[in-house]
Amino acid sequence: MERVVLSSKQKALRINLDKKIYGTFAEIGAGQEVSRHFFRVGGASNTVAKAMSAYDKEFSDAIYGQEEFQRYVCRPRLDKMLDHEYQLIIDRLSDDRQDKSNFFSFANTVATIDFKKRFDGHGWIGIQFQTAPRKAPNRVILHIKPLEPEAQFQQETIGVLGVNLIYASFFYFKNVNEFLESLMDNLTRDKIEIDTIEMTGPDFENVDNRLLSLKLVRNGFTSAVIFSPDGVNIHPSELLYKKNILAIRGSFRPVTKVNLDMIVNGYNAFVKDPKVEKENLQVLFEITLNNLLMEGDVDEQDFLDRADILCSLGQTVMISNYRKYYKLTEYLSKFTDKRMGFIMGIDHLMEVFNEKYYRNLNGGMLEAFGILFTRDIKIYLYPFLDRKTGEIVDSHKIDIHPRVKPLYDYLLFNKRVVDLTEIDKSVLSIFSKEVLRMIRGGEDGWEDMVPTYVDIIIKKNHLFGYTPSEKKEKV
Repeated sequence: MERVVLSSKQKALRINLDKKIYGTFAEIGAGQEVSRHFFRVGGASNTVAKAMSAYDKEFSDAIYGQEEFQRYVCRPRLDKMLDHEYQLIIDRLSDDRQDKSNFFSFANTVATIDFKKRFDGHGWIGIQFQTAPRKAPNRVILHIKPLEPEAQFQQETIGVLGVNLIYASFFYFKNVNEFLESLMDNLTRDKIEIDTIEMTGPDFENVDNRLLSLKLVRNGFTSAVIFSPDGVNIHPSELLYKKNILAIRGSFRPVTKVNLDMIVNGYNAFVKDPKVEKENLQVLFEITLNNLLMEGDVDEQDFLDRADILCSLGQTVMISNYRKYYKLTEYLSKFTDKRMGFIMGIDHLMEVFNEKYYRNLNGGMLEAFGILFTRDIKIYLYPFLDRKTGEIVDSHKIDIHPRVKPLYDYLLFNKRVVDLTEIDKSVLSIFSKEVLRMIRGGEDGWEDMVPTYVDIIIKKNHLFGYTPSEKKEKV
């Protein structure tokens, strides 16, 4: 049955009329609009134990403690707010109330666009809540980016989102897809972006936060998400701020010895660059949504199989909706102005120089390349083995269309495209598609095409459709 979308007023009223739902609101900065919805619709005494705003920094520090670097719009501040306010509910309300109520503490710390329009604003929103009396609480954390041009509009949007989050926590917690979808009820993507989400607690024990990241991109709530090797969603600014970034794009289905050789050689070449600080470098393995959609709708298990392998190798994974490299460059440039590198194969470089991908731009390819190479970007090119001729193809041997050849030659001359030469030629004949076919078909020999231990992980967890043959099981 299709989900009925209620207005913010209807949601707030339904919560207020539910005598079991009871909790507190703590809002810092521009997030003052959420509690207002509950007071305006009536019946708030059934829901609101306390609503407060520690707007002054000294008051806020006195309640929640000081933050490192005096940052108040940050994840640690939100966590402290939720911990403090939820514990107050437990400490101050009677046993009788605890036996009858599902408690919650809602908190946010938000900065909206500034008066001179130089700072776009962002914020952290969260809720800690019970789904049954005396039950251990769950926690849901969001990072948001208001997108409207005026602070007043951003505040109103944040109010709607806050109501949506509280409502979803009590009425959609059993269905994560409905939970996520409902967060944007009565909102549009041009108003707000949700680029980080994390769900923890007894009702979310079976929720994989990596899948939540994927769903944010697939649902259009954001264009890119990042999660760490241990599967924890990371806000990009926390990971990438003022760092040298080295990214490799691929299907990683599965990771092969070629992928490993690409990253090892790309990394070694990148750290030799005088503009790169080795100790301030972040490597990203990027999978595009377009890649995940190659066989139709997103196969969540297939995505997790890829993620499991990359995480087991200690890698940080990025999921993006940026098929075009200039879009990826724009995105990463929001967090750093330091030198960045893209490790590419010949096929990806050829795509970069395919004019059809830039028909939506008024300036065509030149506009895209203006974005791509006015930033401090270098492309590290991994060669290709031509199976017909046995020739190894590098940057000087690829067939570039004459119309764009001068632009390509300019980039070569300025060393924006760098050939990786210290490669393992024995792995050039390995292709992920063939390895995947062999795994699914139960063929022998694919184990030698993947990095050490990857074959063991695939077999142990039956990833990518791997099924042991009867002959092997008997042995």
